[in-house]
Amino acid sequence: MKSTKAASRYAKALLELAIENNKVDAITKDMQHLATVCAENPDFIKFLNSPVVRADKKISIFSEIFGQFDKITTLFVNLIFTNRREFLFAEIAHSFNDQMKAYKGIVPITITSASPLAASTKESILSKIRGSVKGELEIKEEVDGELIGGFIVRMGDTQIDASISNQLNHLKQRLTK
Repeated sequence: MKSTKAASRYAKALLELAIENNKVDAITKDMQHLATVCAENPDFIKFLNSPVVRADKKISIFSEIFGQFDKITTLFVNLIFTNRREFLFAEIAHSFNDQMKAYKGIVPITITSASPLAASTKESILSKIRGSVKGELEIKEEVDGELIGGFIVRMGDTQIDASISNQLNHLKQRLTK
């Protein structure tokens, strides 16, 4: 929990710098790239977490790998290394991307269904969601055969479960009371 708060604070500071310097798109691209590298390379995470490798060595290796980063991102990364918080890079990148979406008014939603949704069904679901949400929707679709039928919509902390498996579970609970 502590590291998540710290990552969120660092991400917020970076976003404020990006806004102040009109570099939101460039720094967003850098953070997305960093998040991808962290997710796809467990060895990179081990390198970042290694107490054996000195901070100055990590900075030089990091700048070799990510030399194309914006100047602000590079200075930010150096600060993270100097503060010995490099183990937070993946969390900072994810938190930055979440905060940037909120800043731009992008609302990420996930629609999970038992099978791929027909265009008309998807549009019907989205039209109902658009009525209650301000901002642009970023839609991610997932397929989960265990739902049997129906769908689940996740939007932030809100979840709408209209799946058949959920309805069967509720029916089972009512019958066994």
